[in-house]
Amino acid sequence: MEEELKCPVCGSLFREPIILPCSHNVCLPCARTIAVQTPESEQHLPPLLHRAAGGGGGGGDHADKLSLHSETDSGYGSYTPSLKSPNGVRVLPLVPAPPGAAAAAPRGAGPASSSLTCPQCHRSASLDQRGLRGFQRNRLLEAIVQRYQQGRAAAAAKCQLCDRSPPEPAAVLCEQCEVLYCGPCQLRCHPARGPFAKHRLAPPPAPPGAPGGGGKGAGGGRRLPTCAEHDLENYSMYCVSCRSPVCYRCLEEGQHGKHDVKALGAMWKQHKAQLSQALNGVSDKAKEAKEFLVQLKNLLQQIQENGLDYEACLVAQCDALVDALTRQKAKLLTKVTKEREHKLKVVWDQINHCTLKLRQSTGLMEYCLEVIKENDPSGFLQISDALIKRVQVSQEQWVKGALEPKVSAEFDLTLDSEPLLQSIHQLDFIQMKFPVTVPPVPLLQLEKCCTRNNSVTLAWRMPPLSHNPVEGYILELDDGDGGQFREVYVGKETLCTIDGLHFNSTYNARVKAFNSSGVGPYSKTVILQTSDGELVAWFTFDPSSAHRDIVLSNDNQTATCNSYDDRVVLGTAAFSKGIHYWELHVDRYDNHPDPAFGIARINVVKDMMLGKDDKAWAMYVDNNRSWFMHCNSHTNRTEGGVSKGATVGVLLDLNKHNLTFYINGQQQGPPAFENIEGVFMPALSLNRNVQVTLHTGLEVPQCVKQPKLPNN
Repeated sequence: MEEELKCPVCGSLFREPIILPCSHNVCLPCARTIAVQTPESEQHLPPLLHRAAGGGGGGGDHADKLSLHSETDSGYGSYTPSLKSPNGVRVLPLVPAPPGAAAAAPRGAGPASSSLTCPQCHRSASLDQRGLRGFQRNRLLEAIVQRYQQGRAAAAAKCQLCDRSPPEPAAVLCEQCEVLYCGPCQLRCHPARGPFAKHRLAPPPAPPGAPGGGGKGAGGGRRLPTCAEHDLENYSMYCVSCRSPVCYRCLEEGQHGKHDVKALGAMWKQHKAQLSQALNGVSDKAKEAKEFLVQLKNLLQQIQENGLDYEACLVAQCDALVDALTRQKAKLLTKVTKEREHKLKVVWDQINHCTLKLRQSTGLMEYCLEVIKENDPSGFLQISDALIKRVQVSQEQWVKGALEPKVSAEFDLTLDSEPLLQSIHQLDFIQMKFPVTVPPVPLLQLEKCCTRNNSVTLAWRMPPLSHNPVEGYILELDDGDGGQFREVYVGKETLCTIDGLHFNSTYNARVKAFNSSGVGPYSKTVILQTSDGELVAWFTFDPSSAHRDIVLSNDNQTATCNSYDDRVVLGTAAFSKGIHYWELHVDRYDNHPDPAFGIARINVVKDMMLGKDDKAWAMYVDNNRSWFMHCNSHTNRTEGGVSKGATVGVLLDLNKHNLTFYINGQQQGPPAFENIEGVFMPALSLNRNVQVTLHTGLEVPQCVKQPKLPNN
């Protein structure tokens, strides 16, 4: 409240305050110093005042000009020297009266033609014969000042931390803490050590301040060399056909009558020679096996050595990846730190600003409460109008977005580590079993290929068990009219969406893969049909291309913004032919912002108002009127604005190559832009004071389908 009790001229508490016609207060002594005395004749004016008076004419006329200024003209400083009071307010010095003027004036009255300029609003008022005594005395303010001084003096010399009643007299004042202490409280609460060691203590001022198992062998009895059919006969022959020895009784009985039968001893010697020969072969193989074992043992050592080498190489590669990740982590941490420091600075600035406003408002409230306590109706009515206006202005300052944080506690930083994690999980050695050749034919995934409005989406994959590496893919599309193919995408992705195609057109698409050995063959051609251009187009706001401050909801049909600055969001459809109409409903409209509606290229600048660059054509509108804008050029101002509940229509006629806007069903001005060619996307720019909902799939208004009449 103390600021309300200080004179704007001297900066001290009011002494004999008087009320000026503008309702401001000033000390009576200070009023004497800022009063301007104007002599009767022009020749007595100082040089600067003389020039301001404008030359010849009657002195009384110039005195009237000097004393009567309009509310918008505070130009007294342009024709007379100015000073600054201790409170920082520019005031006028007193101009000495001409000789004899004081004698001619009545006693106690000011000069006949004097004026006084308010040091706060710079309005001037003429003094009558009573001089400064003609202004009313502010008895209410004077009483409040006196009561404030008494209360401050009573509390000045008392310790502010004493538990005793009454408190002990203050012994010291800490200039940093601005607290008065008595001796015991100073030793207990403010010792001269630690963080208080640098504080300055001064005398109190007069005024305030699993194991394996073994097998079991089996033996067999020796069989006697007797015939199995004839127990008493020994073998004497060998049947080559039956490959078994036989006795003579077997031969007699005719069992081997037609078989090739040879002597048992001769066949024994023959087979024995064959076995010896086979044993020699096995011996040779055994010798080779011994040599192979030596080779395997050498291979073990080589594998061990090569394994250590590969381990060292792998560790070095992984360490390099870890080092790169560590460096990237440091960079990302730096970004987080900068973002945090920025948010903290913004919040601290807002805290300081809000604290200052709160202190000013609190002081005004306390002063007003003191005014309300007074029982002097005439004194109250002298200042009530001005106080009511000040309180209303103070209230409006709090309403205009002052109590909304400029930044959010959330960090708009999202680290997408999923692709890196997938790459780490897929990190493996490339097994090059076969020579690298060109990739095979990609397979189009027809179940994932589709069209939407004038956009097509294609998906493909490589055939299974394909060993040749793929470095990327080339997607080709024709012109929709049976023309030549052209490349529309080159990259590693296996899904691609192409926007901005012609409506009601048939497109042929094909894809091929490539690697370091070359380009593989084309896939089969897929045929895609875009929507009929005569039908309405359905689309939403595009979250992937919108500015990061844009917030989308309602299935990407409602757009708001987190920033006080204008931000751009595009639609998901792109138009190059036909007639298209969509509407935007204004759900919220606060503080008279300037949202912009229109069309734009895909590469439009997203962080400023739509239409300020050469990639957008827009209409921006406030609550009273609208303008068309392209390349930051403003044209065709039209009366009629928007408010909460308004509807803005956008008509893009690419048959006639023009753009027209509507507000609440009425055309807003002439066609905004003509002779526009190319691919356009619906666009919108807004800030946090606006919320807009998009409505698509609308029929073109019938009024615009009529042929345009020529101008007379």
